[in-house]
Amino acid sequence: MFDSFPRGVSEPMDRPTYHADFRRVYESGIRQLNKLERGQNFKARGFASWEAFASGEWDRAVSLIQEKRDVYARQFREAARLNILERRLRVVEFPVTPYVQWELFVLRLRVELGDNIKVLDARKISDVEKYRTVPEVVILGDVAMYEVLYDDDGNAMGANRFSDRALIRETSAGFDALYERGNDFHDFFDREIAPLAPPAVTY
Repeated sequence: MFDSFPRGVSEPMDRPTYHADFRRVYESGIRQLNKLERGQNFKARGFASWEAFASGEWDRAVSLIQEKRDVYARQFREAARLNILERRLRVVEFPVTPYVQWELFVLRLRVELGDNIKVLDARKISDVEKYRTVPEVVILGDVAMYEVLYDDDGNAMGANRFSDRALIRETSAGFDALYERGNDFHDFFDREIAPLAPPAVTY
């Protein structure tokens, strides 16, 4: 699974170029978007909820997530208008990092609004990750695939773009297989996230 990915030929893109290319392909007639999230520690500067979380204001961070409700709802209406099925798989390591604990509260809102998100315990894919972790990718149909890149501090910095359709199909098949293994979001959240105490962290 994902055996060919490390050898794939890609085009590096900075963040603005990646976002522009993503938008162009997204609106080009694709029918599916698959997102595989693997990293456990990122930064979401500019997102008011994350800024509160990073400052140690957990209750405020959770409440501020609701500010994204209209933004997310518009995204899902656009996906429906374009007839695009969006799916996301979030791999979670244990113990759960403070960032992932916060992010799953964000994803809970997205699921409430109609996003198709599953969660996968990283311990359940040790067979797949024997030599390397699964890739952090966004796949747009069979047209384009982006390996999302972050700097050493966890800030988004762009992506590597792949256009080899055979590689995209192989990676999509890997995504499908892992998505089938994934847990229902609410079941996972209620079992593993809801009981956790607020994280003691500041950035």
